[in-house]
Amino acid sequence: MKFKITEHNIFLLSIWLKGLNGLAEIIGGLLVVVFGPQTIVGLVNYLTLSEISEDPHDLIANYLIHSASGYTVNSQFFWAAYLLIHGLIKIFLVISLMTKRLWAYPTAIIIFSLFIVYQLYRFSFTHSLLLIILSLFDVLVIVLTYLEYQRLKGLQLVNK
Repeated sequence: MKFKITEHNIFLLSIWLKGLNGLAEIIGGLLVVVFGPQTIVGLVNYLTLSEISEDPHDLIANYLIHSASGYTVNSQFFWAAYLLIHGLIKIFLVISLMTKRLWAYPTAIIIFSLFIVYQLYRFSFTHSLLLIILSLFDVLVIVLTYLEYQRLKGLQLVNK
């Protein structure tokens, strides 16, 4: 079976990636609930120790250490809630899109747009390149979702 690169297949791939991302967020949210700030900070320090000893200026290791140092019980609650809610919404939308529920397409476009707004808001504080990359991916998913919605509506008109 040969995979053909079509707009529809790229849409399906992007939705599967969104679903995997949603699943990862749910798992991450559960891990955040289970492991407290001390455990997370200790784990980050343990994982970056050898890298920092080799190169004290390592960008990724220092970023992880800096991020973990600000991790508190309040931020634990925020991240747990954020990841779980975000992940559950994504999984719900992905299932709805994969089962071709027409209402899900405009709903997904609106919700993914809201995710972008929030990510850009967070970027204004963190300046995290990851938030820009996620936002660009969300823009791609929105465009593909819109195009897929138009395709399905066109097929629906033809079949009437």
